[in-house]
Amino acid sequence: MKRFTTILILSVLAFFTQAQMQKDPVSWKFSMKDKGKGIHEFKAVATIEKTWHLYSSQAPDVDMGPLPTEFNIDSSETKFRIISSVSESPKPVKEFDPNFGMDVRYHSNKATFTFQIEAISTEDFTFEGYVYYMVCDDEKCLPPKSVDFDFKIPAVAKTKSTTEPVGEKPDIDYTEIDSALVEEDIPETITDEVESIETEDSAVIDEKTGKKDKEETSLLALFIFSFLGGFAALLTPCVFPMLPLTVSFFTKRSPTRAKGISNAIIYGLSIIILYVSVGYSFTAIFGVDAMNRFATDPWVNLVFFALLVVFAISFFGAFEIALPQSWANKADKASERGGLIGIFFMAFTLALVSFSCTGPIIGTLLFEAFSGGVIGPVVGMFGFSLALAIPFALFAAFPGWMNSLPKSGGWLNSVKVVLGFLELALAMKFLSVADLVWQMGILKREYFLIIWITIGIMLVIYLLGIFRLPHDSKIERLSVSRLFIVMIFMGFTVYLIPGLGGAPLGAISGITPPMWYTDLPKTKISGISDGSGALEEIPDGADPDHCPLNLNCFHDYEKGLAYAKKVNKPILLDFTGWGCVNCRKMEENVWIDSRIEKVLRNDVVVISLYVDERTKIPKEEQYYSEILGHKVRNIGNKWAEFQAKHFQNPSQPYYVFVNHDNLEPLIEPEAYNSNVNAYYNWLNRGVKAFEKQKKSP
Repeated sequence: MKRFTTILILSVLAFFTQAQMQKDPVSWKFSMKDKGKGIHEFKAVATIEKTWHLYSSQAPDVDMGPLPTEFNIDSSETKFRIISSVSESPKPVKEFDPNFGMDVRYHSNKATFTFQIEAISTEDFTFEGYVYYMVCDDEKCLPPKSVDFDFKIPAVAKTKSTTEPVGEKPDIDYTEIDSALVEEDIPETITDEVESIETEDSAVIDEKTGKKDKEETSLLALFIFSFLGGFAALLTPCVFPMLPLTVSFFTKRSPTRAKGISNAIIYGLSIIILYVSVGYSFTAIFGVDAMNRFATDPWVNLVFFALLVVFAISFFGAFEIALPQSWANKADKASERGGLIGIFFMAFTLALVSFSCTGPIIGTLLFEAFSGGVIGPVVGMFGFSLALAIPFALFAAFPGWMNSLPKSGGWLNSVKVVLGFLELALAMKFLSVADLVWQMGILKREYFLIIWITIGIMLVIYLLGIFRLPHDSKIERLSVSRLFIVMIFMGFTVYLIPGLGGAPLGAISGITPPMWYTDLPKTKISGISDGSGALEEIPDGADPDHCPLNLNCFHDYEKGLAYAKKVNKPILLDFTGWGCVNCRKMEENVWIDSRIEKVLRNDVVVISLYVDERTKIPKEEQYYSEILGHKVRNIGNKWAEFQAKHFQNPSQPYYVFVNHDNLEPLIEPEAYNSNVNAYYNWLNRGVKAFEKQKKSP
C-alpha cells in the first residue's frame, strides 16, 4: 500500500509538470524463439533513453519503492506452462534512488528480460500478455505503462524452428543473449509469485517466501475444521433440542419483531464472545511457545489420547461428562435479568448445559489449534462458535423457520455415537505422536491402520443398525441420508486397506505414522527402485531405518557433514519433528515422487534434524540458550537452537541447501510445499548451485 501511494503521488506530480507531454522513454521489442521439443523462449528487449531508469523485475525489500517490471500472462486457457523464472541481462545496477530515498535495482540504456514456456496443446494457440513498468530519472517518475504482446504458437506436433509474432516480426539479435533454461516451475502469472534474479553472489534470491500465505492457509484450514466441529456439535442431543427452547424464550421476551431480531443478534454474538474468550485464555495462560511444545510433547499427547478415549466412551452412552449442575442453575437464574446481561447469561447457560456434548469437541479443537501460534486457539474457537451461533441467532430472529427443521429423535444420539467413533480414531493420532517421539514401536503404521480399519467397519455396521448402544432407538428402515453416510465411511475404510501392504495413503499423510515406521520389509515401502538390484551401502552414522523412504540420511550434523565431504555432495538440512504433520505430508506426498527420491538418494546428503527428539544430553553438556530462552537438555533442543541461530526460522518442515565450508544457504530455503514440480525444481537448483560453487576458484 505504501508503494502504491508513493507511485500515485509521483505520477500525479509528473502529470501536472511535463509527464503528460513526455514521450515514453522506453521502446519495447518482443520475440519468441522455438528451442525445440515444444520449448519456446520469450524475450522482451527494452531500449531506454539516456538519463532514464527502468526498474528490475525483482521487487524491493520493503513495501515502499518503485514498481518492478512485471510480465502478466493471459493463462485463461491451459495450453502452455511457464517453466522458468524471469532472467535479466545485463545484471541490474543497484544504487541509491533519490525519488524513493532507498537503494533500488534498475537498468539503463538497454535491458533484456527472458523466460521460457512449454507448449502442451495439440492445437495452435495465441500466447499473449503485457509488460507493466515504470521509469524514472533523477528528478521525476512517469506514470506506470503497459505494452501488449502476442504470438501465434503452433501445436506441439507442428513446432517449427521459429515462432512468428502476430504483428510485425521484431528485429532482434539472438546472439546477444545466451539464456540457459532454468528448471523451475513458475505460476501462470509470473509476477504473482516468485520472481528471482541472479545477484552478485550468483545465488538465486527469492523475494517472496510465501510464508505469510502458508500461515493464512493453515489458519483457514483450522477455521474450516473448527466450523465443521461446531456444526457437528449443533447436531448432538445436548444442543439441538435447545433450539426450540431458545426460540420460545426470545419470542415471549421480545415485544416487537425488531427487538426480537436485535436480541437474537446479541445472543449470537454472546456465544461467539464466550468461546473465543476460552481460546484466548489458553493462549494467555500457556503462551504461544508452550502451546507449540504441547503439540509434540509425548506426555501431553498421552493425556489427550486418554481424554479422547474417555470422551468416546461417554459419547457411546456409558456415562455423561457434565459440569456441576449448580453452575447451570446460577447462570439460568442470571439469564432472567433484563437487558444485555440477561441475554449474555442465556448464552452462558447454553454453553454449560451443552458441555457434555461440546466439551470433547472443544478439547480436540484446542489441541489442534496449539500449532497455530498466538491466534490459533482464537481462530479455532471463533470457527466453532460461529457455526453454533448462526442457527441459534437465525431461528431466534425468525421463529417460523423452526417448522423446516427435523424433529428431535433417535438420530441425534446416532450423531453423538458417530462422533464417539471419530474421537476414538483421532485418539490413535495422539498415541502415535507419543510413540514416535519415544520410539517405542508400539503403534507402527500397519497396527495404526488395523485399528482405524476396525473402527471404520464397526462404524459402518452401527449405521446399518446391526447393533445398538445405550440410548439408541431401533432403526425401522435405512434412510437415504444414512445410506450415503454409510457409503462414505465404507469407501474410506476400503481406501485404508492397501496401506497395510505398504501403499502410500496421501489423503491422510501426516496423521498416520510415517511409511518407514513399520515392520514390513523395506522393499515394500520404497517409492522407486535404483534399477541395479543391489542393496545400497549404509554409510557410517546413517540411519535408514528411521528415515523417510529408507534413505541413508543422518540425524547428526557433524556425521552428515563428514560424509558429505567424503562423497563431495551438497548437504540438504531437513529440520523436522516426530510430531510434525506437514513433515509427514512432504515425505509421503512429495518426497515419494520418483524424480525427487532419485535426487535425495543419489545427489545430496540428507541430514534430518528432529527438533522434538527427547534423547537427553549428558548433564555436564547441558547449557542455557539465550535464543530459546530455556536450558538445552535434549537433542531436540539442540537442533531447535541450531535452526534458530543459523537460519532465524523456527518452523518445520524447513529445508536448507548448504555447502561444506559454512552454513550460508546455497539457494533460498524451502518450507512446506505440496507442489511436486516446484519442489523438484528447487532441489535441482540446489544441486546446480553446489556444482557451480565447486567450479568457481
